[in-house]
Amino acid sequence: MEKEKNLIMDSRQVDQRINRIAYQIYEDNYTEKEIYIVGIKNKGYKFAEKIIAAMNNICKLKVNLRALTIDKSNQVEDNVKIEGDLKDLNNKSVIVVDDVLNSGKTIIYSMKALLEADTKKIRTALLVDRDHKRFPVMADFVGMSLTTTMQEHVLVEFGKQTKVYLS
Repeated sequence: MEKEKNLIMDSRQVDQRINRIAYQIYEDNYTEKEIYIVGIKNKGYKFAEKIIAAMNNICKLKVNLRALTIDKSNQVEDNVKIEGDLKDLNNKSVIVVDDVLNSGKTIIYSMKALLEADTKKIRTALLVDRDHKRFPVMADFVGMSLTTTMQEHVLVEFGKQTKVYLS
């Protein structure tokens, strides 16, 4: 039997949060000429694309998108890869983007690859922060903070309309 899904953010609410995050990222980087947004594959990357689309509507800042691939089943190994040349990130502001922050494990391991570049600063942007951190990860830009049980699951569905469910 499939678990019941409860809608916690409809597409309008998600779009509002994406716009708010885009403004916050711009406010944090308004003096920069360009920034890099690194989306964690797959859903973090889709979320990053939406943030960039919103930023393109509000500012002239050059925003570059990179994909970060991580083997979520085996994060300890060196299976973290960022597309493109890491030297491009030198002295640049980088925002790591994912859809949901659970324990912080994915974000913390994604930093391994980013620390190989000499970035100016690194921030995180998340659509939903579940606040079940086992690792010292702080979300800088958050769409929604949500207190859940460990048995509950947050599902972000990307498509023509993005929605967030709790099951």
